[in-house]
Amino acid sequence: MAENIIIRVQSPEGMKKIASTKRETAAAFLKKVAKEFGFSSNGFSIYLNRNKTGEILSQNKTLNYLNHLDPPVKHMSFHAYIRKLTGGADKGKFVALENISCKIKSGCEGHPPWPEGICTKCQPSAITLNRQKYRHVDNIMFENHTIADRFLDFWRKTGSQRMGYLYGRYTEHKDIPLGIRAEVAAIYEPPQIGTQNSLELIEDPKAEAVEEIAAKLGLRKVGWIFTDLLSEDTRIGTVHYTRNKDSFFLSAEECITAGHFQNQHANACRLSPDGHFGSKFFTVVATGGPDNQVHFEGYQVSNQCMALVRDECLLPCRDAPELGYAKESSTEQYVPDVFYKDKDKFGNDITYLARPLPVEYLIIDITTTFPKDPVFTFSSTLRFPIENRDALGETQDFHSLATYLSQCSSSSCSFLDIVSDFHLLLFLVTNEVMPLQDSIGLLLDAVKTSNEELAQTWKKSEQWATIEQLCSEFHRDLWIMPWVAQLSPSPLQLCGPASTAHS
Repeated sequence: MAENIIIRVQSPEGMKKIASTKRETAAAFLKKVAKEFGFSSNGFSIYLNRNKTGEILSQNKTLNYLNHLDPPVKHMSFHAYIRKLTGGADKGKFVALENISCKIKSGCEGHPPWPEGICTKCQPSAITLNRQKYRHVDNIMFENHTIADRFLDFWRKTGSQRMGYLYGRYTEHKDIPLGIRAEVAAIYEPPQIGTQNSLELIEDPKAEAVEEIAAKLGLRKVGWIFTDLLSEDTRIGTVHYTRNKDSFFLSAEECITAGHFQNQHANACRLSPDGHFGSKFFTVVATGGPDNQVHFEGYQVSNQCMALVRDECLLPCRDAPELGYAKESSTEQYVPDVFYKDKDKFGNDITYLARPLPVEYLIIDITTTFPKDPVFTFSSTLRFPIENRDALGETQDFHSLATYLSQCSSSSCSFLDIVSDFHLLLFLVTNEVMPLQDSIGLLLDAVKTSNEELAQTWKKSEQWATIEQLCSEFHRDLWIMPWVAQLSPSPLQLCGPASTAHS
């Protein structure tokens, strides 16, 4: 039986003692308070603290549901935050989620433009960095380990770092009140140059086609992933544990990149005058964990960071990855003051001008998981080469397609299973010999819905017949080459003494 407790509730009407239990839901407790004070069921708010912070929301969860989850949740979901804002007597009638702007407002005619003049009407407000209490995505889940393992193969074989875009979908997270889960179904690796310590993205001519294919498959770009791995012992596969509370979790440069991506993928929001607020786009780092194994750590940067990045106010510090730098105003650009609060050595609160600033104030961590029962949006058990891996000698061409299809001669391998590979579909659409962008819609529908009948219908198309013919030519060449090598005389036979050759 749950332990009984007495909760004292103070109001302008006086203090009352409310009998409750530790397992009682917030909704049930608020009903008791309403009945005891004679309030309407939705016409009041109750807070944990006297300064009206820590509001208890009317939800069918225990009063301290966030702390009792495993692992504990440090950030409420964005939709729970919205419900909190709209849960008062006015139902959020006057709630507006304003996007931060670090730029001077245009159209102020009372003075010359910056740098000659500025006023309180057009001057952007100073920013005090706060650790964001909510997050737009509450969990990141890779559908299966194969997706991540294939991505890591590049680092395992080259020692160079790698980056990719994550494609998937957003779903309901049933373990967190009003939570959102991002499910990752595939990783696309754009053109890039990687070394052991750096990554450089190259312009991608296929970017638009990839977006179109993903959309037709019911997927969208939900995040990005990069490796930061340093091998510790190659014999047992351990890696160094470098990102932690004593160093950093995301560097300033990575926060700026994350902010850039999040600004490109803004979150639609009806409560914002701009029509958007924050972003669901997230960052995953493949790095060493405390057990010296590869871990996948998920993050987002705060809306404040997004604003600083969007308005070009934030720079990285070269010699300290954990620190960023808020630019100073110049004749070309006005930059508002940026502050952050911390404690001094005596434990007193103190406000600092954020030049430089610890980027930990900008980061929101997200739990990254793999399901106990793997899910496969793409069901092929074979491996078509991943795009842009020429450095490994792995290429996407009709030779590799012929080799891939030759593995599927078994009758037990259905056509849908053969073509249900994200990287194969990208190749069929974007190859230069016979691109199928205008005629592959039915096949994409078949993969999206796991419909073998649709796949078989598309297999009978003229386009697939041409693909098979091209592959048969390449496959015939692959079989001829070994026989040619066997029939050719070896150099040793040609160079040996005549007596030896005739004996």
